[in-house]
Amino acid sequence: MSTLIKNKRIVADPWQTLSPEESTAAAPLPEGDILFPLSVWQLRRNEIISSHKRIGLWLEPDTDLAPLEADLQYFVVIAINFPKFADGRGYSLARLLRERYHYEGEIRATGDVLHDQLFLMQRVGFDAWALKDGKDAAQALEAFATFKTPYQGAVDEPLPLFRRRTP
Repeated sequence: MSTLIKNKRIVADPWQTLSPEESTAAAPLPEGDILFPLSVWQLRRNEIISSHKRIGLWLEPDTDLAPLEADLQYFVVIAINFPKFADGRGYSLARLLRERYHYEGEIRATGDVLHDQLFLMQRVGFDAWALKDGKDAAQALEAFATFKTPYQGAVDEPLPLFRRRTP
């Protein structure tokens, strides 16, 4: 079992990720907590709902969330992949999930996730991080203390600093 950072703590990760190649329409679905790629979810939605108590969804950064709105209730965790650290579309997906779609489950950053991104990812709605292989999770926890008072409004603090100040 791998580890991840969740709610600013290092925890064991009980979820396994299913690749699209592992799940053809004829293959049996694996047991346990599974992060299903969007393509597998779309192909086998009803079967997954009836056979899994806890369902996770794996999204790529170019995903359109609108068609998933009615299904968000089924997902305990939504993992957003960052294929490279410079691809910021996952930040937008997390913020949309929290603010527009009112998703309250776990939003996890996966892929090319580096410790210096954690603070900003938290601000837009991420609450779990699977760091890039070879990165030290204990050292990464320090990223949450990088800034004390953010200026901009975000998911974690909707008001910008100038609106939070008292006269």
